[in-house]
Amino acid sequence: MHETLLRREVRTDGVARAPRRGELPGGERGARAGDARLPLAVAAVVALVVVVGAVMTLALPERAFDSYLGAPHPPFLWLWRPRVDPLAFAAVPVFVLAVWQAPRLRWARVTPPVFAGAIFVLALVLRLALSAAREGSAGWYAAFVRGFNADNEYLPSLPTLDLGLGTFLDRFDVLAPTLSLHPSAHPPGMLVTLHLLGIDGVTGMTWLVILVGTLAVPLTYALGRQLLDESRARCAGLLMAFSPSALIYGVSSADALFATLGLAAAVALVARRRLVSRLLGPLLLALAAGFSYPLLAVGAWAALVRWRLSGPIAAARLAAAATAGVVVVYAGLYGATGFDPLASLAAAADAYRSSVATVRPYAYWVLGSPSAFLVALGLPISWYATRAVADRRAVALALAAIVVVSALLGFTKAETERIWLFMVPFACLAAAAVLPARRLAQVLGALALQALAIELLLETIW
Repeated sequence: MHETLLRREVRTDGVARAPRRGELPGGERGARAGDARLPLAVAAVVALVVVVGAVMTLALPERAFDSYLGAPHPPFLWLWRPRVDPLAFAAVPVFVLAVWQAPRLRWARVTPPVFAGAIFVLALVLRLALSAAREGSAGWYAAFVRGFNADNEYLPSLPTLDLGLGTFLDRFDVLAPTLSLHPSAHPPGMLVTLHLLGIDGVTGMTWLVILVGTLAVPLTYALGRQLLDESRARCAGLLMAFSPSALIYGVSSADALFATLGLAAAVALVARRRLVSRLLGPLLLALAAGFSYPLLAVGAWAALVRWRLSGPIAAARLAAAATAGVVVVYAGLYGATGFDPLASLAAAADAYRSSVATVRPYAYWVLGSPSAFLVALGLPISWYATRAVADRRAVALALAAIVVVSALLGFTKAETERIWLFMVPFACLAAAAVLPARRLAQVLGALALQALAIELLLETIW
């Protein structure tokens, strides 16, 4: 039996109804008691991966990036460097107030657009406050100004577009090896966007990433309204607003912007209207893939969700439409500009093979990559998302599938705290599907504590 594609617990005015005593929102059953076995097993594996990483780092000689495993503290690309800015004394009360008030938004008598705007503002304030807690307002720009990451970012490669946009796209696969690390391993979408917007400095780049990246929070809510009831969709939006990886990398990494583009494609792909799902969805997926190749996995996630909810024929139609859309868009781009997506993908693979990833052993990172993702995502979110897998929720099973396949392929070894940021909204949806309403405040508090601890105690590079 398939779940209904669209379930909403709303009154006629669109306001969520608080559950009656003993009732979960939307009338959905909660996770079964036995479902705790899977999250416990996953937690044990993650703990083992962390312990093995620590032991190997201490026992084996250095090889690259401070460790035989290719990361300073495997499976995390984090450094132990505690730092607290005086603004932390303002940031902490902001988080306390947010944890206190945010759960009330779930049951507030506000329309969906008002709720979406409220969680956007909430997430924006939290992201800025968290970053300022470590380095003050300079922390908003630090990743693009100094240190290991700045030289590998997009801004240093912008002068290449002085050749002209057409020439740049036509020769991108040849030019890619001459670019800084991140643009050399990605499609040209980010550089083209910066060029077209006239952004050539740190300030513009920072605020583009922050503002567009924060849009992922209301978009998570929008996606939840397609797949869950109203109250659980609101819960998913709030979880996304407090997720540690979304908060930390939402200020400092272009992957936050990529996550928003992928999420917009997901919202369109699972839409009930065929015109949106089969036309706009594939077009948005093609656009997202022009910024980051891994975002093609969003199409796979949407097809798997559709399979679970509507059957294999509907899933096949969605997959065919998504594939056709991407092929048509890039065939047209090739004809118009000479941009060769296959040659560019090969160039990205070469860039990856010439990076530190070559010294990262597959045997460790096949479990290390998902472990880092699950921890950075937020421990409570990971716990409930895993319970949703055991409970066979569509959004959770689809996420588990793309995580497993991504880990087995081994193309991304380490740095999944950042690179897999586009999967965070799907995890928030999965967690929201089984999270008891009475525990939301506790979960948000735990997420806030984890985010503050990581930011103040660790150097996350981005």
